[in-house]
Amino acid sequence: MIFNDIADGIVRQVEAVGNGVNEALFEPVIRLGVTGLSRAGKTVFITSLVANLMNRERMPGFLPAADGRILTAFLQPQPDDHVPRFDYESHLSAMTGPAPAWPESTRAVSELRLSFRVKPGGLLSGLRAPRTVHLDIVDYPGEWLLDLGLLDLDYSSWSQDALKRAEPRKMGGDFLAAVHAADPTAGYDEAGARTLADSFTTYLRAAREAGFSDCTPGRFLLPGEMEGSPALTFAPLPTPDRAPRGSLHREFERRFEAYKSRVVKPFFRDHFARIDRQVVLVDVLGAIHSGPAALEDLRRAMAEILSAFRPGRNAWLTSLFVGRRVEKILFAATKADHLHHSQHPQLTAIMSALMREAKDRADFAGADTAAMSVASLRTTTEETLDHGGEKLDCVRGTLLDTGKRAAFYPGALPEDPARLLKPARDRAGSWLDADYSIMRFAPAEITLAPNEGPPHIRLDRAAEFLIGDRL
Repeated sequence: MIFNDIADGIVRQVEAVGNGVNEALFEPVIRLGVTGLSRAGKTVFITSLVANLMNRERMPGFLPAADGRILTAFLQPQPDDHVPRFDYESHLSAMTGPAPAWPESTRAVSELRLSFRVKPGGLLSGLRAPRTVHLDIVDYPGEWLLDLGLLDLDYSSWSQDALKRAEPRKMGGDFLAAVHAADPTAGYDEAGARTLADSFTTYLRAAREAGFSDCTPGRFLLPGEMEGSPALTFAPLPTPDRAPRGSLHREFERRFEAYKSRVVKPFFRDHFARIDRQVVLVDVLGAIHSGPAALEDLRRAMAEILSAFRPGRNAWLTSLFVGRRVEKILFAATKADHLHHSQHPQLTAIMSALMREAKDRADFAGADTAAMSVASLRTTTEETLDHGGEKLDCVRGTLLDTGKRAAFYPGALPEDPARLLKPARDRAGSWLDADYSIMRFAPAEITLAPNEGPPHIRLDRAAEFLIGDRL
């Protein structure tokens, strides 16, 4: 078994070196990871980004397109045959068809390759032929990303933290009652274990619906083909002074470690650790609407996720033998179209403050980082209304729940992000000086002219930061 593992590791390394040499010398590959928690808009971001990179009329801030360096962009089969293809065509049809609707959320890892024919620049450009650059976009379920933080925890540490987080949450009452009624030192019983695991899963789903972000293990929310397996049949338990062999605590501990080794580590090794450009999408407005506790939970969850990155510069020879590092990380607050543009600077500032710890770590390691507010698919128009003698900067769109058109004013975000982050860290019960509302807008009906992608906000600037230097 040990020799097989060694041989497998050598083969993987040889393959990686061969692929890396081909990429570095002939057809460069950019691997862009699109990550974020549930409802951050990963599927819409990828779909609109690809559509606008193929039809570039709405991309004035994307310099390779504005300068005419991109001759064409076209889709190709992705290089990883074992990874499902991102269903770009179906998602684009859903967003831009005659009855536009939001596409289905990410439920598994998927991949898409977009290839560019790029005209060389510089003094000798006339002597060189166009080259091909591949962009491999990898989509990760947000729920699975949270599991990366489990790699540094043992079962007792994770249990203590999970139970502590559940205590102040109303939806955790039934689960905590079941935990306190269980005896961790009693002999393992499959029916009792399943009841605890089901109760824990129900609590996690309710917590996610309430706006909380850190709901691990992520596969409990999106189990896929693993539903009902022993690796997903455990729950956090108080740590007893002594847990005998064959006890409930010992078996849950074993399954927790199996979950890390059989689920989390392969995901990290096969997909996450191969990324060299990264987008982190965050539904900041949704967290603010859910209250201070949800905003603080989001900050902590994102810090834990981003601690798994290896930020820094990729010298091509070093990357062949050491592995990829994340060279650029974009922290993007999504759904900017839910706010009038006058509030976008405040949203970006809050995004930057939320990611401050992770950003500082990445900057120190040599990675380039940026924060911005984006809307992958613009669903609203802007207008200023008079309300009681006061001018309000509003957005107007079609409400998702009713189908009616409505103008909406969400409240004024503070100029100083500390006005939100301090009560969030203090676990205040509510915002003291303002209410922040959100509405769910449906995609607007649009007519695309030739060479136009879907309307967006700052998607061109996001693309310029992430891949402009490689084109």
